[in-house]
Amino acid sequence: MKRKRPGGGRHGDTSHVFSKEIAAQVRRIELRTKGLVESLFSGEYHSVFKGRGLEFADVREYQPGDDVRAIDWNVTARRGHLFVKEYVEERELTALLIVDLSASKEFGTGEKANALIASEIAAILAFAAAGNNDRVGLLLVTDRVELFVPPDSGRRHVMRLVLELLSYRPKGRGTRLSVGLEYASRVLHRRSAVFLVSDFLLDEESDPAFERAARLVKRDHDLVPIRLSDPGGMELPNVGLLALVDPETGERLIVDTGSARKRKAYAEGKQAQRDHMTALFRELKMDTVEVSTTEDYVPALIHFFRQRERVSR
Repeated sequence: MKRKRPGGGRHGDTSHVFSKEIAAQVRRIELRTKGLVESLFSGEYHSVFKGRGLEFADVREYQPGDDVRAIDWNVTARRGHLFVKEYVEERELTALLIVDLSASKEFGTGEKANALIASEIAAILAFAAAGNNDRVGLLLVTDRVELFVPPDSGRRHVMRLVLELLSYRPKGRGTRLSVGLEYASRVLHRRSAVFLVSDFLLDEESDPAFERAARLVKRDHDLVPIRLSDPGGMELPNVGLLALVDPETGERLIVDTGSARKRKAYAEGKQAQRDHMTALFRELKMDTVEVSTTEDYVPALIHFFRQRERVSR
């Protein structure tokens, strides 16, 4: 998929919407993140992600007690005695931010739309990666892969990611996180930290391939779900007849919210979706960041990093 160039919206590209407000949002996020990166992520960001891999550094003569699996047989043959390979831990981490921009994120009972909250969280993580000189990429997904920006480093690159997050307008409306995970497994060629930001309002019927795709990514990478939960979307208010529109399908229906039975069935259905995903996260041993869309998301991120840092010790 070709990367869309920032600024394309000025020439008829309806996938981007640029404004002074978006520019101000980018600046606010950058300023807010600066303190977090300096005080929190700089000390704990790297320590919480394991398995970044080793890179070859040099060879040296074999010493008693060395692992025989590290012997470099080519150098040994040339020099006539045993040499072993030396490795150092890779200093550079690769992170991929997968952000769900399906139409259900247009909903929100907090001060901000859930889509904006998802984008801001991803932007904070992007700035955190830049603050640690790491490579970070972006994958926007609905019922299709909307946009992929390959991992790179540097402030200019991260500013581009943040601008994409805040200005991109998706073409799709549905939710198929599996297509994003499958795409990620194809384009990531080294072990990476993969942050998947979504409300995870899906099940085996709406996205039957999700579980398989999640297992595939988790096998090769550190997959971290960041689940957005909107309390107002978990139950129906008792307001009599209510006209509802499914934001992803456009389906319209009239619901009698005065019916206790219907309110209960709705709440139970939403809770069943949530319980199903929670069970899968636990089965795959994925640490989940739980974010309420009616509260500040920064404490949830801080709690995640600090908890992981404690465990890593």
